[in-house]
Amino acid sequence: MGEATTSIMVSSDATTVAQYLAELPEGRREGIEPVYQVLRDNIPEGYVETMNRGMISWQVPLSLEPKTYNGEPLFFCALANQKRHMAIYMMSIYCDQTKLARILAGYEEIGRKPNMGNSCIRFTKVENLPLEIIGELIAESSIEDFIESSRR
Repeated sequence: MGEATTSIMVSSDATTVAQYLAELPEGRREGIEPVYQVLRDNIPEGYVETMNRGMISWQVPLSLEPKTYNGEPLFFCALANQKRHMAIYMMSIYCDQTKLARILAGYEEIGRKPNMGNSCIRFTKVENLPLEIIGELIAESSIEDFIESSRR
């Protein structure tokens, strides 16, 4: 069996966001970078941007919420390149049915069917995302509100 000529990361060993983005295959970089920019531009104060579990993540520092179920920082949002798709992990929309309804309405507005799992929004093209709504939902999720909703 022949080897693949391109490498698509499922998990990355990158230690920085810049390294992660640089290692992406060109087609995937074109899909990830605009989504990364929208997320980064809208992340409320207090969340820490880091590489965690092989993906770009924004999380609650343990200094603000040390009592987590696994002793690790709470994931607020993450962005990853997967084998067959790219994914945004938006934990905040699963804590709030109103936010979930808004993202579903955003898909309806752009005429696309959502490809969502329990904690992820899968996409193969950035055009298939309601990016404006995603940015709004991220911006509206203060770290205090997210910590409180994660305790429920």
